[in-house]
Amino acid sequence: MTRRLAQVAKKVGVSEATVSRVLNGKPGVSQATRQSVLSALDVLGYERPTQLRGERARLVGLVLPELQNPIFPAFAEVIGGALAQQGLTPVLCTQTKGGVSEADYVELLLQQQVSGVVFAGGLFAQADAPHDHYRLLAERNIPVVLINASIENLDFPCIACDDAVAVEQSWRHLVSLGHERIGLVLGPSDHIPSRRKLAAARQTAEAMDAVLPDTHVERAMFSLEGGQAAATRLLDRGVTGVICASDPLALGAVRAARRRGLHVPRDVSVVGYDDSAFMTCTEPPLTTVRQPIEAMGRAAVDLLCAQIQGTEVPHGELLFEPELVVRGSTARPAAD
Repeated sequence: MTRRLAQVAKKVGVSEATVSRVLNGKPGVSQATRQSVLSALDVLGYERPTQLRGERARLVGLVLPELQNPIFPAFAEVIGGALAQQGLTPVLCTQTKGGVSEADYVELLLQQQVSGVVFAGGLFAQADAPHDHYRLLAERNIPVVLINASIENLDFPCIACDDAVAVEQSWRHLVSLGHERIGLVLGPSDHIPSRRKLAAARQTAEAMDAVLPDTHVERAMFSLEGGQAAATRLLDRGVTGVICASDPLALGAVRAARRRGLHVPRDVSVVGYDDSAFMTCTEPPLTTVRQPIEAMGRAAVDLLCAQIQGTEVPHGELLFEPELVVRGSTARPAAD
């Protein structure tokens, strides 16, 4: 008990006597200090006293599918900063292969009496994945915000970048350079943003009196290696322009071209998606579609805080406009 008091007092910057008053429900402590003590208990992994367990902690779960793709640490930085400004503490939950699952993290977060959860990418975007843990959050009336397109029938507010506009911008850019054989490297077939990108590509091609053959569409796991394997198959079919569903996939496509002895962009043009960190530092610098991470992350926190405060928010999708950023990985195709 003494060790617990000392650790919590040190973390909050108050006396052990103040911590004791909070834990025993005694007066004489400001509401802000009281909340800070309770949050410190949660962060340090101590159970709250029985009489305080009914109250939600000032903790918010931030569940990410990975940290290797720079887009997710970028979202975590924006969301974490915005939560801190609201007096909330983010609890970062990152999935690892063979490690803790999304459902396990949700169970842990519920045990900690979190105030809400933000999911930035995850199983909610995969039609064939399990979704019971999302429904559990809804049943418990836990405020939730999703970032990126979700499956149908998940009644949560959602922040997303407009996948259709992103692909249309990429496609028209490559066509304007003279590319006629354009391919796509997308995520798995049950991935909702990838489905949207594919539908938009077909619609854009049709509007420009062209066709996107099935042989010019490849699926991959979201990794550099997946992008390389998928792009290699497209290059075998004579594609000169490749539109990818993420920047790591696009970097894999660049590597695939080089392994074939091709030059990017003289022989093959590559377009990414996200404009994540260091894409200006690649060789060549990557042409990509920028997600407005700052605006999306802050909007997600605003929606979450509104729910925490008991305000009704629309349980639909808020779409943000992407921006094509043209750099050195796209150019006119070499003459046949």
